[in-house]
Amino acid sequence: MRPALASDAAACRALYAPHVMDSWVSFELELPTVTEMARRIDDYATSHAWLVAEVDGAIAGYAYGSPHRTRAAYATSCDVAIYVGARYSRNGIGRTLYQALFPLLAAQGCHAAFAGIALPNPSSIALHEAVGFTPVGIYREVGWKLGGWRDVGWWQRLL
Repeated sequence: MRPALASDAAACRALYAPHVMDSWVSFELELPTVTEMARRIDDYATSHAWLVAEVDGAIAGYAYGSPHRTRAAYATSCDVAIYVGARYSRNGIGRTLYQALFPLLAAQGCHAAFAGIALPNPSSIALHEAVGFTPVGIYREVGWKLGGWRDVGWWQRLL
């Protein structure tokens, strides 16, 4: 585990691509450019934290925190996201990334972390609940992707 760098943008983008292009896990409809991924890494690494997991020199996964909402009273809450490459799933990388991320977010002043999970996604739910998230609600039919309405469940963890 290590802090992400802008130079990790291409590898993070490649890992993220199937989640954008082939599933409803991400609600993005177009894959961000490498430049955009680098901007996100720089922005979120500065405001919250962005970590990557390396296995044999390859980016196996990443996790980051970002602002939850823009109004001032939300400043101590954050959203989190995590993506692990398919060939690395179920090897403890997600849990390890989150366990490293949470103290960094707390040190940045975050009190509560929120994870939005496009449903169904039993493996993501299992990971989030394994690291202490609890369900708080579901946005029904909140997004349209891949020919259908998609629900997003929300989970919360106090840091």
